[in-house]
This record gives sequence, structure tokens and C-alpha cells, in this order.
Amino acid sequence: MTHAIRIHEPGGPEVLRWEAVDVSAPGPGEVALRHTAVGLNYIDVYHRTGFYPTPTPFTPGLEAAGVVMALGANITNLKVGDRVAYATGPVGAYSEARVIAADRVVKIPEAITDHQAAAMMLQGMTVEYLVRRTYQIKRGDTVLVHAAAGGVGLILCQWAKHLGATVIGTVSSDEKAALARANGCDQPIVYTREDFQARVMEITNGAKVPVVYDSVGRDTFNKSLDCLAPMGLLALFGQASGPVPPFDLGLLAAKGSLFVTRPTLFSYTAKRADLEASAAALFDVVQRGVVKISVNQTYALHDAAEAHRDLEARRTTGSTLFTVS
Repeated sequence: MTHAIRIHEPGGPEVLRWEAVDVSAPGPGEVALRHTAVGLNYIDVYHRTGFYPTPTPFTPGLEAAGVVMALGANITNLKVGDRVAYATGPVGAYSEARVIAADRVVKIPEAITDHQAAAMMLQGMTVEYLVRRTYQIKRGDTVLVHAAAGGVGLILCQWAKHLGATVIGTVSSDEKAALARANGCDQPIVYTREDFQARVMEITNGAKVPVVYDSVGRDTFNKSLDCLAPMGLLALFGQASGPVPPFDLGLLAAKGSLFVTRPTLFSYTAKRADLEASAAALFDVVQRGVVKISVNQTYALHDAAEAHRDLEARRTTGSTLFTVS
């Protein structure tokens, strides 16, 4: 019998239920996968709580690695037994097996394990578009990364450093500061005792930064704007502290003709060619050792509620993985 985490109503971690499910045969353009590992991401919390409304009941999760079990009609680029991974919708990754559109999965290179792939696809491709397309980091740039010790943050710090940037990062503790520093962050700021905007001014000698990568949202937004040099860009790619309240766009003019964008991985990988290019770039930097994936927490899939509690309490660092027995 196949099992999955199911959500029947929005709520706290307690709504995550381990239940038996049926997996249908793949239709045209679809593949059936047996999962070997599943990734945990903060967007899963948004789906669970209803912040991102999702029709119930549903199985959460957007990222996993697995093996192709069966092919629907019109599939020419995959075969049974291929190792594949994905990090896009629709939800359904918190499961032992599932059916998904074949054009949403990519083959995993031999040098990368299933666990690595499941831990890095969503976070790593997010970093790819942030540092190469949303704002193309140039050698000599100084950038600010919020939540620098998180899953995206650790990858972003490494990739930005590889591209020649000086990386400033915010973290909540000395332990996380050490972790961020070990992963390419030149100037960790412990925001629980330091004003990050004041420290950015000190570090840059008042020049500020051309880009802020912000996954926190409400708690950091206004001061993030104050960290930007004229015509700088705030890339708000998450909102772990809550949504940013409405504000007068004239504020952007007053602070130096600033730009704000709210990008998503789903937009940047909507086209198959963009998905393949993003995954290939990620696989390349991991295989070359430019970016190392830190799987710092592992849970059994049926313990998803415990993992969500730890994630929301900021007890996690790096990437978190669910194992599938």
C-alpha cells in the first residue's frame, strides 16, 4: 500500500496526516515515480496554513527525487528506471509514489545522489535565477542575503562568492553566523543584537548595495530598501515573517529610484527550456564543488509534522530532507 501525507483542512503541523493513497496509472505525457527522497521548503508551510490557498484534501510538497516506474503515452526522453528529480508544481511530493507531468522532471546526473538532488532542486534553482537572471551578480558587487544560514541562503552565499561578490548575510545566532561564514558569507550580521541596516552602512562605507535578496518579508522589507544604493534592486522571493503591507510606490523614488521584484521559481522555470537550463547550471556548480549542499536535518516522511515545527521555530539550517522507506 502506498502512503502519503494528506491535508484535509488548513492549520498547524498537526493537520499533516499519514494516510494510504491510490496512485493512478500515468496518462499521456505523464510518468509514475517511486520517490527515494523528498525536500522540505518553507513554501510547504504556506500551503499547509492556507496562506497559499490549495483545494483540500491534498498532498503537500514540491520537490523530490525518485525512479521512473511507468510511462504514459508520448514519452520519448525517459525510460523506466531513470533517476529523476523535480521542484515545481503541482503539489504532491510528500508521498511514497506519484504521477507527474514528464516535462516537469529532469534526469539526475550520475555524480549526484538522489538525496542531494531532493535537497537542492527547489532551493538551488531559486538561487540560479536570483544570481544569474533576477540580478546578474558581477565581480566586485557587494550583496545582502537575508536568512544566510538557511537552505537557500547557504547556496546563495556560495554561488555569489563564486561569481566574485562580497557577501553580507543576516543570521539569528553566532552558530548560524559561523555556518554562513563557512559557506561564503564574508560579513555575517547577527540581527538579534545588531541593526543590519546600520551594519550594512558601516561595511560598505555608506555606499550600500546594488541588490538585497530577501526571503523574510515583513520584518526586513523597509530596512532592506534602506540598504540599497540608488537604482538598486530588492528581490523579495519569500515572506517567512509574513506578507509586506501595502506601501506608497513613491517611497521607491524617494529612496533613490529603487526597484522591487517578487519573483518565483515557477515563473522562471515555466518553459521546459528554462527548467532544463536552470537545472543544468545547478548540477554543474555542484559537480564542480563550487556549491556544496548541506543536508543538516533528515526526517522520515511520516514525521513531517515534526519537521514543520522545527522549520517554523528556526531550528533548522541548510537543507532538510525526508527519507522514503
